[in-house]
Amino acid sequence: MRSWWLRQRGLLDYAVAAMARHRAKNLGLVVIYTLLIFVLASVILLGSALRREAAAMLQDTPDVIVQGMRMGRHEMSHAADVEKLRHLRGTHGVQGRLWGYLYDTSTAANYTLQVPPPQATAMAVNTGETILGEGVARLRRVAAGQPVFLVSPSGVFLNLKVKAVLPAATALVSSDVVLLSEADYRRFFQLADDEFTDIALRVRNPKEIAKVAEKASIALRQHRVITREDVLRTYEAVFSWREGLLLALLSGAVLAFAILAFDKASGLSAQERREIGILKAIGWDTGDILRMKLWEATLISLSAFGAGFVLAYAHVFFFSAPLVEAVLKGWSTLYPRFALTPAIDGLQIATLALLTVLPYLAAIVVPIWRTAAADPDAAMR
Repeated sequence: MRSWWLRQRGLLDYAVAAMARHRAKNLGLVVIYTLLIFVLASVILLGSALRREAAAMLQDTPDVIVQGMRMGRHEMSHAADVEKLRHLRGTHGVQGRLWGYLYDTSTAANYTLQVPPPQATAMAVNTGETILGEGVARLRRVAAGQPVFLVSPSGVFLNLKVKAVLPAATALVSSDVVLLSEADYRRFFQLADDEFTDIALRVRNPKEIAKVAEKASIALRQHRVITREDVLRTYEAVFSWREGLLLALLSGAVLAFAILAFDKASGLSAQERREIGILKAIGWDTGDILRMKLWEATLISLSAFGAGFVLAYAHVFFFSAPLVEAVLKGWSTLYPRFALTPAIDGLQIATLALLTVLPYLAAIVVPIWRTAAADPDAAMR
């Protein structure tokens, strides 16, 4: 074992010296390799962080949501529907919710107008007041205490005073939110007193959520039942799809890099061929030369992978990933601004290493073996 280690250390020392002699070529390869790792790792790190952020933000959502349906489209629920669900065993809170969308022509953005639930006392608003999401306040250029105006498609005008702006930490799910009082909301959208957008249920025992959802679907057969897990899976699917789309588009860059590595290895300079011929002449066998070159490639690939990953980490968690956020976050106008909590998926990072390091190592094996197996005298000449 000791002799094997000493032999590998000698090969490693020679590989480092050989890299120093061809520093310009290796430096260019490392820069390209680092940029490739940087882009791929940025997509993976941002996708993983957004999925974790969404899961954390959605922990306070209702356990079960019931929505009215008619001809496959969403329809308003009514107070009678709320009363039918209020007597279901296992629930400890059933309430109708009011929320909807408004396209604002002045900012070319869609807002989510919502009435805060009664238990959310910190977000309670009085008639004539509003609480804005971070993105809405940024687009409208307003702060707490200032007025803001909304106009509905039917021409109803609301003159509201901004009570507060929601914290940036919740921007992933609240960037486009406008919180209104129930009276303002019903007047703005011209809703009757017994109409609700949907119905939210809280379940005492988390293990009974599926059973309560089944009972709700039986009680209101014309309604669609959605659990919190369904919402979480939807967010997971959306972020995973966007991340996969970006990685699929970038797979061409991985293939191009593999071709570049193969071309670099097969296009050895005359000096490098002469060095290999000298090594064969003084007693090195083909296996030693191949192992030495593999050590060299390993040092290059690990250096590039480490540098690219560190740059991607800083790009995502210190600078909010400006190069890829537009695709993964998904807002057309109201891009949320918030500090991401570092979240690293070990399996994804290992997959990234396999997709970038192994192809590079594999691309150089055949050209180096072909040169090392050649006649030493021919290689030196």
